[in-house]
Amino acid sequence: MRRALACAVAASLLLSGCTSQDDHHDESMAAVVTFTEQWVSASDTGMVGVFGNLTNTGHHDARIVGGESPAADRVEVHEVVADGGGKSMRPKAGGITVPAGGSHQLAPGGDHLMLMDLREPMQPGVDVALTVLFDDGSALPVTAQVRDFPGADEEYHPAASPHHHG
Repeated sequence: MRRALACAVAASLLLSGCTSQDDHHDESMAAVVTFTEQWVSASDTGMVGVFGNLTNTGHHDARIVGGESPAADRVEVHEVVADGGGKSMRPKAGGITVPAGGSHQLAPGGDHLMLMDLREPMQPGVDVALTVLFDDGSALPVTAQVRDFPGADEEYHPAASPHHHG
């Protein structure tokens, strides 16, 4: 009888441990990622970069796959890579991964989001609404202030097709 009770208690503890792990898995990426110190580069037309710090307090990696903004026709995930002595900016295949329990910086000359085909000028001091989209379908609304920034002197290389990046 004691043995059966001990087995039942052990099984119950094991199952509750599995349940709490499953609960962590059910958290949306947007619920565990914060975007701080966010800002947008200034420009009258074309495209602008979105920069800042992403922190993931969750137990699983979070992957950013795009975004939306009323200020632009589209929002893309970009990277900057070395290209024959210079730098090239291009869409980043697979998005940006923010590691579980870690952070990822969006910075000029590195990974960032791009507001493409601006609908209005991005003047310094103006706040821009942006929604960051994750591969689990969740969305994180943020506001970023426009700052005067001359750019990192990279060339832009758009993707040839939706399935080919760079």
